[in-house]
Amino acid sequence: MKVILEFVQRLLGGQNQFASGGLLLMIVGAISVYARSLPGQLWHWLTYQCTMMLTVSDDDDGFEWIKEWFLEQKFLERVRWLDLDTSLRGEEVSLIPAPGRHRFWHSGRPFWVWFSRKEESMGWAPKRLESLTFRTVGRDPKVLRRFVSEVVACHKKKVRGASYLYQYDERWSYVAAYAPRLLDSVILNPNEKERIVEDIRRFRASRARYRELGVPYHRGYLLYGPPGTGKTTLASAVAAKFEMSIYAVNLTELNDQKLKRAVSAVPEDSVILFEDIDCMKVGGRKLEPENESEKTTLAHSDRSDSTDRFGVTLSGLLNVLDGFYAPESVLFVMTTNRIETLDPALLRPGRIDYKLFMGEATKAQKMLLYRRFFPGASELETREFVEAHYAATMAEFQGLLQAVERSDEGWEFAVEVSICKELA
Repeated sequence: MKVILEFVQRLLGGQNQFASGGLLLMIVGAISVYARSLPGQLWHWLTYQCTMMLTVSDDDDGFEWIKEWFLEQKFLERVRWLDLDTSLRGEEVSLIPAPGRHRFWHSGRPFWVWFSRKEESMGWAPKRLESLTFRTVGRDPKVLRRFVSEVVACHKKKVRGASYLYQYDERWSYVAAYAPRLLDSVILNPNEKERIVEDIRRFRASRARYRELGVPYHRGYLLYGPPGTGKTTLASAVAAKFEMSIYAVNLTELNDQKLKRAVSAVPEDSVILFEDIDCMKVGGRKLEPENESEKTTLAHSDRSDSTDRFGVTLSGLLNVLDGFYAPESVLFVMTTNRIETLDPALLRPGRIDYKLFMGEATKAQKMLLYRRFFPGASELETREFVEAHYAATMAEFQGLLQAVERSDEGWEFAVEVSICKELA
């Protein structure tokens, strides 16, 4: 300390002892503060050198995947701070770790997770920003990669045969209430179901062949016919048969840019469903501002929103079907009630590779459906019921069968229902 004092005095020329003393106190204070911070700095350096961190925020799909993974872990039973979540399983309540810090053991090593949540105003509405940060001991990135692979595997197990809708926040949302149809419950004309299943099976086994030929690896299916003939039901049943998820797109609610973003986010081995494609709006028209205020608004708005606000254009749809934005290893399934209104450019091979007409219900289809509802019915009874009750489509006939209370006396209740419908 004496040496420091002499140095300060020489620095000030020994002319002002008050100033040299004050400077000395400042130096000693700074050294003390630094000395007190050394343990903390040393601790931060050690944790940086000996641990790894992984962060994911709620604007990434992986955030929901990790929440799904939490539900499969036994350590969740020991967590005392919990959050109630209904976004993962619909109306079924799920419990996940609440905001804060939590500890758990996984794969023989300790993990710490920080769940952060804060409120911020984003545009016209407040948005809740969330993030998850994981830390574990070690320096080998393979540990984190194995952890991420386990989360992805858990997600894939869940989404097998699931359904998703593209929401206003431009994210695919899991439809918890979706129940895939069994292929056996779909009754078509002879060999129609078997042919489309075999076509999909051949496609899924031909990936190497597509790569060898340089052909984009995707396939388009068009199901067309009157309403109520089971087009969407068939799409659901086929997806369930091959354990593929359905990603339903409503073209009337999107524009070209949003459609590209939606389709590009669909994983491989999925079905992209475009329902009622004949109802697609004609887009691509620019908005003409009526006054200076609207000119200013359009000038500062996103160009894609101002030029494509009226819906998806035919060009935009074709780009996601076989253009640069077309995903691979997916099935495009489109349904329409009026095939004659579709543009020929949409119907060419490479965009639509398989067409199936689903018309009014035949007598044979109705008899098969009746026997499915009532396995003990005789062929004579089945034929009499079908001939006595008119239904144009399988949906109408199924609704009629759901009103039947079959007994030993027959199906008088069904006859009454049929008469009432005819009188109406």
